[in-house]
Amino acid sequence: MDITQRIGRRLHELRAAAGLSLEALAQKSGVSRSNISLIERGQSSPTAVVLDKLSSALGVSVASMFEAAAPAAPPSPLARVADQPVWSDPASGYVRRNVSPAGASPLQLVDVVFPAGQRVAFETSERDADIHQLVWMIDGVMEIAHGGEQWRLNPGDCLAMRLDAPVRFHNPGASSARYLVALTGACP
Repeated sequence: MDITQRIGRRLHELRAAAGLSLEALAQKSGVSRSNISLIERGQSSPTAVVLDKLSSALGVSVASMFEAAAPAAPPSPLARVADQPVWSDPASGYVRRNVSPAGASPLQLVDVVFPAGQRVAFETSERDADIHQLVWMIDGVMEIAHGGEQWRLNPGDCLAMRLDAPVRFHNPGASSARYLVALTGACP
């Protein structure tokens, strides 16, 4: 199954678990009913901004949107690199890889490669879940804004934030930036 289909199945699973119709999720997220339907059917790859709106409305982290359907057996504590879902944002070209084993821990790790000059703005600020995020820079430079504050991160820097305000990412550098995101909170 490709990543677009995986996201679609997971979105449908999370929407059903929340007891939301397409229309109810559309109203709660601000994403059109038709777009949600296309995503659930695996016919459209959502942007990072759309995934943020949907995950916020469902009370989960964006990383949760990449997990496989809940397995019948207990989850494996090992996530082989070949099995880690990789997704590229169609709007900015940033690439994210969910590193952590799905459902095996309340902590989620995401490896991100962010192209030079690109920006992504997550304007969703209200969430049903209390999600905390650490961003640890590995290579390059990133400017990250959270609410009214802004930081410039260089290799080795680590930023902690609660996902309770709009977050904007910008790579002002001439080369790709790479960072690790650690999330705790909503990980169904």
